[in-house]
Amino acid sequence: MPSSHFDKNRLPAREEALPGRTQPIATAQNHFVNGRPLKENWQEPLRTVLFGMGCFWGVERLFWKLPGVYVTAAGYSGGFTPNPTYEEVCSGRTGHTEVVLVVYDNTQTALETLLKTFWEEHDPTQAMRQGNDIGSNYRSAIYLPNQQDERSAMESRDIYAQALAARGLGTIVTEIRTGEPFYYAEDYHQQYLAKNPQGYCGLQGTGVSCLIGLGVRHRG
Repeated sequence: MPSSHFDKNRLPAREEALPGRTQPIATAQNHFVNGRPLKENWQEPLRTVLFGMGCFWGVERLFWKLPGVYVTAAGYSGGFTPNPTYEEVCSGRTGHTEVVLVVYDNTQTALETLLKTFWEEHDPTQAMRQGNDIGSNYRSAIYLPNQQDERSAMESRDIYAQALAARGLGTIVTEIRTGEPFYYAEDYHQQYLAKNPQGYCGLQGTGVSCLIGLGVRHRG
């Protein structure tokens, strides 16, 4: 059982992580909004990216509404524990953060467009939290399927880092790496805000907006 005294503001070492399980936990089979399967062997022109921006309820709604996004799913990634439950992730003892799987049609939208939404709709300078949601399971992260996409994410990070610095808004702490497994969250988390329109959404950006690769502009 997870210790009630574990500091959720730090990542556990591998030997501290909960053991998890060999089988995936139960979840929905289809997207509540568009009816598409949540689990497929995605093939071109469909591509994937995982975004961690705090509580995944609002994040998932943000992305399923974007043109070119085929399907989304809430889940966990970036840690050690295989097939974790929500309670285990919230304990801080899995190393995972809440993420949203975004499956997008590369002929209809670009990774750079999704990255722009990612950087602008949360605060990537907050370590181990987003707003009032505190803990390593709310940390900012981008997990990508290959090194080419990783380079794109890092290039976009550098553009936003300059814009944030110009506004005195701190240093980006977002994790960016490849090859992280994605574990689907429980059924009730999937498309939560479509099922519960008045539910909690903690998204809050910094107010900085950039044109990736085309210079920087600021809102307001």
